[in-house]
Amino acid sequence: MKTIALAALVFFTVSCTTTEPSETWSQKMIESHGLGDFYCNRHYQETLVETGWDYVAGLVANAVLKGWQAYPEKGEYYEAVKAYADRNTAPDGSMILKSNGTSALGPSNIDDLAAGKIYFALYEEELKRGNKADAERYKNAVTVIRNTLKYNHSRIAEGLPGAGGFFHKAIYPNQMWLDGLYMGPAVYAQWQSVFGPENPQDNQESWSDIAHQFKTLHRYTWDSEKELNYHAWSAEPTDSNSFWANPAKPMMGCSKEFWGRGMGWYFAALVDVLELMPTNHPDYAALLANCRQVAAGLKRWQDSESGVWYQLLQYDARTTADGIGDTVDGETFNVGTLPNYLEASASCMFTYAYLKGIRLGLLDRATFQPVADKAFQGILDTFIREQEDGSLDIVQTCASAGLGPAKNPSRTGTINYYLVGRDVTVVENEGKAIGTFIMAAIEKEIAGL
Repeated sequence: MKTIALAALVFFTVSCTTTEPSETWSQKMIESHGLGDFYCNRHYQETLVETGWDYVAGLVANAVLKGWQAYPEKGEYYEAVKAYADRNTAPDGSMILKSNGTSALGPSNIDDLAAGKIYFALYEEELKRGNKADAERYKNAVTVIRNTLKYNHSRIAEGLPGAGGFFHKAIYPNQMWLDGLYMGPAVYAQWQSVFGPENPQDNQESWSDIAHQFKTLHRYTWDSEKELNYHAWSAEPTDSNSFWANPAKPMMGCSKEFWGRGMGWYFAALVDVLELMPTNHPDYAALLANCRQVAAGLKRWQDSESGVWYQLLQYDARTTADGIGDTVDGETFNVGTLPNYLEASASCMFTYAYLKGIRLGLLDRATFQPVADKAFQGILDTFIREQEDGSLDIVQTCASAGLGPAKNPSRTGTINYYLVGRDVTVVENEGKAIGTFIMAAIEKEIAGL
């Protein structure tokens, strides 16, 4: 049985002794934007400590926490994440809090669960420090998150394809998105790794439940010709909230395009879950095979010149929005002519997943190390801007993207949408790129590459 116990911290500590802290890209980014001065879906956050519960802030916080694990002398990193957690957690851990004291976990909203990843390292560290009260608080909080997903989250109904799959959100009934695998099942997997062995029978069933989410979405979104996964899939493509879905075979229910960050969330989730999943579980081999398929497919679509990846993976900059837009129920949206572009957050996610997958032995080093090395250098060359004072900025990030629901017909999932949609703007210092750059850089640094 695998755990995320202290062995990981020992690995991080020992592996990093050969690198001067002042020379690490991860620390430069943490101190430039990880502790504050970043955006969550275009909402500016001055400090991490004062930021509300959100999957983007949670990603940044988790990356900062990984920075502390890699460089434990940076105690201020840990304290900032602990303060963020404490601000957003009830004193007894019974609730994740909004600023008004109500629950921050929306009904069947899988995005709201992702920040819970920070609780595991906080739990283990506070136990080490003898602070049993806070350790119990963090255990309770992440158990609330796990149980909310396992027992209360809406699932695709029996009789439909993919029955038992988690809805992405309540407003997207019978839909699964690649993003959601990172947001929900990956936290679920960490809980099972740390606390699941206390109940072996439930643990086995829960790992099967986690695997079911990955197997289902891969089955329905994987395009074997393009070697990519479509952004999302609906088990009811005729539902009004799934107006974006392909209504016929092949790829029935799939969205129209291969979105970079969607696959980034998926690839990162696969690697993170495989790190923790018992290798003797009957579904381990299937998830490993999916991971290797994704790695090979993304290798195919890596831009040969820059080493990074485009917003829309199967095209280059010659593809543009068509200037005509998308018409839904007589109304036209997404009019423009902007080109496809190299995108930072997806490129950072892929690089993180490649480097970690190689380190864990999930991916063949000879095949994928050159991909990861070219990608990391490409990130530095394409997206990182170093200022005169040594601080970093990261540019060319898609702010957000989604599909529907019926009340938002502009989110069509077309080329036009992903390039000129009103919520799909290109921004800098967005938390989804900051957090994943930090994570990729740490993987590079702990490997001594």
